[in-house]
Amino acid sequence: MNRNEFLKNSLIVGAATVLSSKSMLAETISASEIDSLVDSKGIFIQKKLSYPEDFLEPFMDAETLHLHYTFHHSAAVKGANDDMKKIKEALEANNLDTVDHWTKKLSFHFSSHFLHSVFWTNLTNKKSEPKGELLKRIENQFGSFEKLKSYISTIAKNIDGSGWGILGYQPFSDSLAVMQIENHEKLSHWGVVPLLVIDVWEHAYYLKYRNKRADFVSALFNLINWDNVAMRLDHAIKQNR
Repeated sequence: MNRNEFLKNSLIVGAATVLSSKSMLAETISASEIDSLVDSKGIFIQKKLSYPEDFLEPFMDAETLHLHYTFHHSAAVKGANDDMKKIKEALEANNLDTVDHWTKKLSFHFSSHFLHSVFWTNLTNKKSEPKGELLKRIENQFGSFEKLKSYISTIAKNIDGSGWGILGYQPFSDSLAVMQIENHEKLSHWGVVPLLVIDVWEHAYYLKYRNKRADFVSALFNLINWDNVAMRLDHAIKQNR
């Protein structure tokens, strides 16, 4: 098998399994309706928000939410579909000269689509706190809920450039993991299932908070839906058994 044949076969497998229905990630993100990232034909789709645009006021303003969801998130969905189309066209034409470019673009757009989909469900207008298995694991690993908040808040505020602060579940060690992600296509822990994501790209906060990212991250803790985080953890644990 020559290099082109190897690349073509690898890309066919990769394109077909961007979101394998049997993967833990796929099973976990299907737990919430907005997490349905693709339709029955495998086309990336953006589900409607489960709340109105002013739902998160005053901590997240309606204009920012509208622009964030309608333009930034939707652009990622469109981009991922365009990338897949270009990859398929290259495979059909047996011309792999551009597949490196489109595969990198797909990684960028799909990661954005996935993380934004989780982000919207992580938010609510009623302040909550962890409980049950989630709280137990937080206290065992980090000492207390307050220590975890300080930890993830600090890493989100101090990301170089744009990116995400993430609390995830690491199935290989059956533990929680806090990650500082620059951009979003470059995850630092393979296999981690995101449970809570904090978007610190400037489009998430600049209209209301200007250049004060730290103020935005602090305010966001008034909106985190810890019941949603706990649901995601419970689902991920079940898939790991």
